[in-house]
Amino acid sequence: MRTWAAGQTSALIVAICVAPLAGLAQAEPPLYRLAQASAGAQPKSAGENKRAGKINSWTVGLAAGTPEGTILRFATEIARNLNDGDELRVLPVVTPGATENVTDLLYLRGIDIAITFADVLEHFKTVDKIPNIEKRINYISALYISEIHLLVRPEINTFRDLEGKKVSFNTLGAGPTVTGPILFRRMGVRVEPLYVNNAIALEKMKSGEIAALLHTVGKPNEFLTKFKNDYGFKFLAVPFDKFQDYYVPSFFTAEDYPGYVKPGETIETIGAQAVLAVHNWRNQTDRFRRVSRFIDYYFDRFKNFHEAPYQPKWRSISLAAKVPGWTRYPVAEAKLKQLAAKSQLTTPPQAPLPPNVELQLARKPVEQAAPNDATKQEFGDKKVRPKQ
Repeated sequence: MRTWAAGQTSALIVAICVAPLAGLAQAEPPLYRLAQASAGAQPKSAGENKRAGKINSWTVGLAAGTPEGTILRFATEIARNLNDGDELRVLPVVTPGATENVTDLLYLRGIDIAITFADVLEHFKTVDKIPNIEKRINYISALYISEIHLLVRPEINTFRDLEGKKVSFNTLGAGPTVTGPILFRRMGVRVEPLYVNNAIALEKMKSGEIAALLHTVGKPNEFLTKFKNDYGFKFLAVPFDKFQDYYVPSFFTAEDYPGYVKPGETIETIGAQAVLAVHNWRNQTDRFRRVSRFIDYYFDRFKNFHEAPYQPKWRSISLAAKVPGWTRYPVAEAKLKQLAAKSQLTTPPQAPLPPNVELQLARKPVEQAAPNDATKQEFGDKKVRPKQ
């Protein structure tokens, strides 16, 4: 973990200079458009022009998340594994988080792929009401399970104890801004949501200004493990029986969080499925071409993720796993079938479940998946304004 932290700064900070038109869907950029064109810093020789064109030709923007989250680590590891000089360059982008990443896929120029959560799509269907969102945003593969960490002060013992109290849902656009309202609505508890960075929220918990924070990340998470918990903060158990649509059962033990969970104790929680999402570009466009190459590299080099120094959660990810409620991107579906025909896909070992969680529940389909018929796709190149 120290190796990761030491190299994190240079790997994570990626700046992409873009000037999107607010509210407009992504427009197909001219081939080989130079990033420096608007600033008047054009290459001065034919050789430089050729070089710039080659670099821009195979660059893919990947919307990630905040530095303290798991999403950004996975994004940078994808870049580390797939980057291949001028043949492919993946640029992870620091973003507010999972919800904003889908917005970026829809409207921000230069963003082709994003990591988000399965339940975020429901937000765009029912809250933002984006037309045909399930057809315009597809998925390449399922990723890790992101556990719901509901960290509370020592005096909080039940959900009812949080009634009327302040709870941090992280920054606007992060995963908890979608998961939080779902969580407390189904538990029948009204809280006062705050939208602040969880590093700030943790400080506010120390003073008692807020009672809890919601953090949706893969366990164990460095943001929490590196914090010296001298304040008696603990995780509140989340029952799975109210969350069987977009979520899966999970748990915390002292092995995950020795400073928060007592030895021998198991804290039930739920997990949200992380998703490698993609804008559904029209066939034969420049962005379609770039994403197709990304998918080839991603599937062909996927076995590298199972080795050090990559995050151990990669070993629990199956390329063949489906994401209920989502449509797999046609290029990814074709690649998956190609690899399956060559018998190159293997099923990774399943993470252990706590004794009181039935395996049948963990594998239960969460809802009818959207059709994978490519002929029924409506491609996302239309200009659609989000509802204000």
